[in-house]
Amino acid sequence: MCDDLVMDGFGGLFGDPEELQKRMAEFADQMQGQQRLAWADNAIKLAVDMTVAAVNRINLQGDAEAQAQQIRQVMAVVFPEAVTLVREARQGLQ
Repeated sequence: MCDDLVMDGFGGLFGDPEELQKRMAEFADQMQGQQRLAWADNAIKLAVDMTVAAVNRINLQGDAEAQAQQIRQVMAVVFPEAVTLVREARQGLQ
């Protein structure tokens, strides 16, 4: 009798076993997509937060040209890292 229950989708409780398997696969795909999206969101937020934190830490001194140079120096270090995070996030969504 137990074999009959297994073969019949637990007495028809879950319906067609193939349909159940299909729906479970769709659910798993949906969850993976949500995980990729969450990771991408976190990576982009990290890139923004990292850039903002770096700019906020600059102790600007001198005239406008000296201050601009100081900001450019910081951005030369931070921006490539931020771009890498965003690029990887976008690739994870494809």
